[in-house]
Amino acid sequence: MSKIIPPGAKVRYAIVGCGWISQGHFMPGVVNTKNSTMTVAITDDPEKGKALCEKYKLLKWYLYENFDQALKEALFDALYIATPNFRHAEFTIPALELGYHVLLEKPMETSEEGCRAILAAQQKTGAKLMVAYRLHCEPTTIEIINRVRSGDLGDPRIFNSVFSQSVSPSNHRYKNGFDAGPIPDMGTYPINAVRNIFAMEPIEVYAVGSKNPEFDTDFSDTVSVTLKFSGSRIATFTVSYSASGTNQFTVVGANGSIECNPSYMFGPDIAISYNSVIDGKAESHKGKVLDQFAGEASYFSSCIINDMKPEPDGEEAWRDVRVICAIKRALETGQVQKLEPLASRRHPTFGQMCEISFPLLGGGSPKKVHCESPSS
Repeated sequence: MSKIIPPGAKVRYAIVGCGWISQGHFMPGVVNTKNSTMTVAITDDPEKGKALCEKYKLLKWYLYENFDQALKEALFDALYIATPNFRHAEFTIPALELGYHVLLEKPMETSEEGCRAILAAQQKTGAKLMVAYRLHCEPTTIEIINRVRSGDLGDPRIFNSVFSQSVSPSNHRYKNGFDAGPIPDMGTYPINAVRNIFAMEPIEVYAVGSKNPEFDTDFSDTVSVTLKFSGSRIATFTVSYSASGTNQFTVVGANGSIECNPSYMFGPDIAISYNSVIDGKAESHKGKVLDQFAGEASYFSSCIINDMKPEPDGEEAWRDVRVICAIKRALETGQVQKLEPLASRRHPTFGQMCEISFPLLGGGSPKKVHCESPSS
């Protein structure tokens, strides 16, 4: 039996993993919603727990090793889980099995087996599980997906994307191998984008990688991927931890093209925007600057309150992870990896858009406790 929210009440969140994404973006985003609140922080750092409790007037904080106690004391209805990828199942499965709703950062897990275990736990109680594809609530992203799928470009043939950042060697992303590397961390964005834009699942995967000689790593910090789809559609993308920051994609169809830049990032100075050329007519489409984290929290809370199934659910996330796992095999073997054909599934629609503007902060970005931006 999943947690039920009393009429008129807000969804109470526990924040599991209080690093940069939680402190800098999700927690301020929850404050910026009307249907969500925070009551608990769960962390591996006592100073973080105490400071965040005081800052957000939380009821209590717990260390990771006391997670079972937190579940028993039930001071929350849902959890936002933003630990490193390889610890997702550790916290998600017991929470779902007790009926807590979970908003889980992407990628869902580091393996398909981990994804299946999370899905099985969710099915036991019917608790809501959403993976944090915040762009599935972002208006311009939804507009692009639906324009291409409705035929505005004719038959879509080509997708290309570059997503890069200069990651500090001290960040945990550089210390935990492939599973914390650029493919799971950043590759999820172009993978998810092209799957939804093409309305298809890839059938072949190939990848090549390189390592920055300045850093002592056991994984490729720059990776280029080719995805083959049926109907002669091809997607290529490159992700990197060792290049100047950029995030953009281009879709080319028989009758036109769309170039989206910026396409994946977030913040009070970023508006997802695109240029289109269709049948020779060029147009510019400037998006709105929105609090994307407030939008995804508000959407998930609305799903909980109104007993609706979130669109970016566990199956959606598993489909991305199976591609990530195929990329890993391709890098290890140097061989093309074939994937079992799958039918397309439901996609983001205008009904799930959440347009929440940033508040006037006055004091600048939120002060963070013992965490750093991944970018150097």
